[in-house]
Amino acid sequence: MEKIAQNKNNELQSKRFSRRVEDFVCEVCGTHVSGNGYTDHCPNCLCSKHVDINPGDRKAECGGIMIPTRTEYAKHEFIIYYKCTKCSREKRVKAAEDDNKELLMELLPR
Repeated sequence: MEKIAQNKNNELQSKRFSRRVEDFVCEVCGTHVSGNGYTDHCPNCLCSKHVDINPGDRKAECGGIMIPTRTEYAKHEFIIYYKCTKCSREKRVKAAEDDNKELLMELLPR
């Protein structure tokens, strides 16, 4: 049986990751992105879309654009912090190997 919980936004959360291999065109910069099952943002502008409650579940009803607000570099990897332009939900994800390194650096706190 799948475990279900509620987060602070009153959204139901399952405790599972759903891998989805999906290609998409970035709604912000127009880049065609080839998904690998873990792709959740544009590697060019780093923007994402608020479609998941848990990674890959496509259960979020918002659909807003998630913009990168800052990055963090720790343990030899970048973490990208996002905020939704529609509902203000915040989340963080690991950067992908092919992400725009220049933009990742620009988003580091000074």
